Amino acid sequence: MPYAHITGWGMAVPNKVLTNDDLSKMVETTDEWIRERTGIRERRIASHGETASALGAEAAFKALSMAGLLPSQVDLIICATSSPEHIFPATASLIQDKIGASNAGAYDLLAACTGFIYALDMAAQSIRSGALKTVLVIGAENLSRYTNYKDRNTCILFGDGAGAFVLQASETPGGVRGSVLHSDGSGGKFLSVPASGSGQPASEETVRAGLHFIHMDGKEVFRFATRVMAQATLEAAGKSGWNPEDLALVVPHQANLRIIEAAARGLKMPMEKFFVNLERYGNTSTASIPIAVVEAIQTGKLKPGDKVIFVGFGAGLTWGALAVEWSGPLLPERTIRAEWFRPFARIRSAFRRLLRILEGFLFGREP
Repeated sequence: MPYAHITGWGMAVPNKVLTNDDLSKMVETTDEWIRERTGIRERRIASHGETASALGAEAAFKALSMAGLLPSQVDLIICATSSPEHIFPATASLIQDKIGASNAGAYDLLAACTGFIYALDMAAQSIRSGALKTVLVIGAENLSRYTNYKDRNTCILFGDGAGAFVLQASETPGGVRGSVLHSDGSGGKFLSVPASGSGQPASEETVRAGLHFIHMDGKEVFRFATRVMAQATLEAAGKSGWNPEDLALVVPHQANLRIIEAAARGLKMPMEKFFVNLERYGNTSTASIPIAVVEAIQTGKLKPGDKVIFVGFGAGLTWGALAVEWSGPLLPERTIRAEWFRPFARIRSAFRRLLRILEGFLFGREP
């Protein structure tokens, strides 16, 4: 049975920074109030053109370059997102086109902030079954588009960004070891975007009522998160045959510093073993774990051979954790800059659009 190794990683964040002081000019809040309750100092906000697919494609190019792979070598793209560019087409398909992954299937996965863990598990299972060899997993978010900047309970939390991992098959032991995925839909109302779906389609009334923005019961979400983070970490470690003391690092979903501190207390682990960067990015939902992993590697906190747990929670309610024996690129001697293929991807996309126009003229548009 092949093992599923994480061999490439990359991140992309918008240039625009929204600080706590900036928010204090928009809504009744202060830098001190936000930092005391969340640990967040600033977050990134997407400008025009910095869509979920654009950020996701940028992170994907970096991950493929790290792995030493061409876009055409990808078998499948899974995009976990809480803020898809459209209901359909899938954001993953738009990313597939932007990077020129001509041989890849693509689909979106929606499990809110736990989505990246769900997507990693789906990718690893596909590789371990022998069905696929290379899977690109992306977390891409434009949460600012769903944020009500008149609601101080939610606008202080969310930011935009994207992160990506490449998973590859290898006969070398290691990589993704074990995972746990959970859901409790009875708590779905505590964190939601009430309108936009088929249950409550967009209308003048839903827009006026602000039902297309994120709605959250902060106290309920906090209680839920502090309970499940430590539990899921222990479950994933146990399924992998590890004890908490075996872990070199825990990379949690970056939602709230107090939640992460509660998880550390529950696990009886020092905060030094938890990687935290939410003070600069806020809650980027599915992108938060891969962005944190990229920075953990850059700062030397995560190294080959380390045992690491990724753990998260989100709307749904969903939660889960994934245990990984970190390895790194399978082909460290191979230098490929995947972003060099960006122009070819654009040419390919334009060519395929032209082909459709020609087909229309040659074969007609009527069925």
